[in-house]
Amino acid sequence: MGRVGKALKQVLKSYGISQNKLAIAMEIAPANVSRWVNEVRDPTGDVIFEIKSGLEKLDPEAAEQFVKLYMYNSSIDSE
Repeated sequence: MGRVGKALKQVLKSYGISQNKLAIAMEIAPANVSRWVNEVRDPTGDVIFEIKSGLEKLDPEAAEQFVKLYMYNSSIDSE
């Protein structure tokens, strides 16, 4: 558990995006984003796509970075 949360946490911090802003962009409760970021719950595959879409609304570069971190960066697993 946690790979999505770690990638998301890093992207939100790097791009100055609040959990609340992402929740609004995704039209979901902020508690859901908090659960992912704090690695309480992993989102399902379709929700990962929705996270990417929400990030794209706020900052397309952040969405790209999220995908790169989640899909290709094994260094976030060792943190």
